[in-house]
Amino acid sequence: MLPNRIKILQKLIECGVVAVVRAESAQQAKVIADAVKAGGVTAVEITMTVPGALDVMKELAAYYSPEEMLLGAGTVLDAETARMAILAGAQYVVSPHLNLEVVKLCNRYQVPVMPGAMTIKEVVEAMEAGADVVKIFPGEVLGVGVIKAIKGPLPQAPLMPTGGVSLDNVDQWIQAGCVAVGVGSALTKGAAKGDYAEVTETARAFVEKVKLARSKK
Repeated sequence: MLPNRIKILQKLIECGVVAVVRAESAQQAKVIADAVKAGGVTAVEITMTVPGALDVMKELAAYYSPEEMLLGAGTVLDAETARMAILAGAQYVVSPHLNLEVVKLCNRYQVPVMPGAMTIKEVVEAMEAGADVVKIFPGEVLGVGVIKAIKGPLPQAPLMPTGGVSLDNVDQWIQAGCVAVGVGSALTKGAAKGDYAEVTETARAFVEKVKLARSKK
């Protein structure tokens, strides 16, 4: 039987899309999570910038089984927050930067960890520290070309861009070699006007585009 950590990573990569949920309230975050799940995006990252983020995680973890939703914590800046998120039900932890104590804690509890990086040096340091996936952030600043640049000397690097990923370019990120993509406002923008059906449809479109892009690799 595969360790739970490996199963979580496999499911996350299989889906290929991580919904980065930023919201103005806990209730809005929960509705967004439901909406993207309905569209086939099973990996949901609740950022710590959401008011009551830990309570949101607890409610989602109580409602959805780990098989139904891969629940993650995002914008985790320190080990204390990582531990609280794990206790609240987070199955993986995402950071905008490399914090060695966060990586150590996640490795201690065998929870997948995805620290952020911008440079070759930071990607190498993240992998050496024990990162499962390296979050390339901010994607809109670095551009798709950064993946090819990193993959040249580091073909083994498991990369996931966040920021700047859209329906127009998600195929480019996947074909460049990313194991998955993190998508925020391009996926959840319908929530700003209360149109959660749009969020579901956008989620479905992202999943389909990732599948199509992978079939062409």
